[in-house]
Amino acid sequence: MNLDKFERYPLTFGPTPIEKLSNLSEFLGGDVDIYAKREDCNCGLAFGGNKIRKLEYIVPDAISSGADTLVSIGGVQSNHTRMVAAVAAKIGMKCRLVQESWVPFQDAVYDRVGNILMSRVMGAKVELIDEGFDIGIRESWENALKDVEEKGGKPYPIPAGASEHKFGAVGYVNFAEEVRQQEEELGFKFDYIVVCTVTGSTMAGMVVGFAADGRARNVIGIDASATPEQNHAQVLRIAQNTADLVELNQEITKEDVVIIDDYAYPAYGVPSDETVEAIRISARTEAMMTDPVYEGKSMQGLIDLTKKGYFPKGSKVLYVHLGGVPAINAYSYIFRNG
Repeated sequence: MNLDKFERYPLTFGPTPIEKLSNLSEFLGGDVDIYAKREDCNCGLAFGGNKIRKLEYIVPDAISSGADTLVSIGGVQSNHTRMVAAVAAKIGMKCRLVQESWVPFQDAVYDRVGNILMSRVMGAKVELIDEGFDIGIRESWENALKDVEEKGGKPYPIPAGASEHKFGAVGYVNFAEEVRQQEEELGFKFDYIVVCTVTGSTMAGMVVGFAADGRARNVIGIDASATPEQNHAQVLRIAQNTADLVELNQEITKEDVVIIDDYAYPAYGVPSDETVEAIRISARTEAMMTDPVYEGKSMQGLIDLTKKGYFPKGSKVLYVHLGGVPAINAYSYIFRNG
């Protein structure tokens, strides 16, 4: 496996910390040791998160293309579009964002706080489009690319979550290498790695990265897309393409992609009562904030799987916190009493 051949534009502080969640582990019975890899604390750009690790490998291509405008897409409260806006500001480019109505959720301030607020403050041109959720390539995004061109700009296309980008998963292949180095310092290896998955490239990169030491199937994806068939297929396809790209020299199969689909209900971006409870548990045991779209659902999955005995007694489980907490501001009515 060769990552040195990929140019990286450093935007992160360095390796993200791993902390033991002793209170949460005890709350869940004490049979499993839960740790968190804090990707939510990974950089100084607009609260960071997992997308920045992907963008480090995309920025060099954007710069060398001669582009002057990063063009991306997401839901109204997209973490990804926030980070594209942040990166554009950091590297001196313009930013055009398409924000579709992917989440059937009504809160009085939904389109004015959290992620979208920060994108606007950072100077991105934000276009709200009334279209439903899909993890594929979107016509509204393609239209925005054409519009930038027609107005004399040079757009650089970054798809939703950066997932369909050729380099979209490379950052999370490197993540696995970073974890291995930290495991050497800790003196043990994690038995499981739990991660949220929606557009697929974060998990796909991890599957490839951990396949290098035989742990692809120890990466447990928690689907939050509520489109499970599409998600499974997309993670597998991106993982296979990325394995070729980084010269893994082993095949990634359908069996290597382990995703649990039980926690995405009732819809993408809409938290169930169990998601809300998981957010409270994480906050009240560890002061670790999670959001209703991504991390709340993967935390719900972690809590439920631990309670059900999915992880054998004595397991060391690494929960990967991908960031995204600013989105909780758009769900203020749910949390009005805490």
